[in-house]
Amino acid sequence: MNTKGRPTMNLTTQSPRDATDRIAGSGHRSRRRLPVNITPPERGGRIAIGLAAIVVGVVLLISAGSAVAVVLELLLIAAGLDLVVTGALGHCPLYQRLGHMPASLVGRHD
Repeated sequence: MNTKGRPTMNLTTQSPRDATDRIAGSGHRSRRRLPVNITPPERGGRIAIGLAAIVVGVVLLISAGSAVAVVLELLLIAAGLDLVVTGALGHCPLYQRLGHMPASLVGRHD
């Protein structure tokens, strides 16, 4: 309960700020790696589908005829970029937020 008597949510996932640069006791910056929460086959699939979406989006963007088409194609390219980045990093922020961890990765430390 908070001070106004309303129930509060207790999120156990770490925030994006927890995974950024931290200052170590020696004064040197150390970067903490994001946990891998995507299996290798899914990572490859994300990268392949993301690259395909980027290529298709660019090809369609070249021949765009209206403003609506341009916006939709830019969204397709952005979604492709998101898939490529999450696949390359092996970390999906949405999976982390939802607390999802594939069974094959439970207990594994990368």
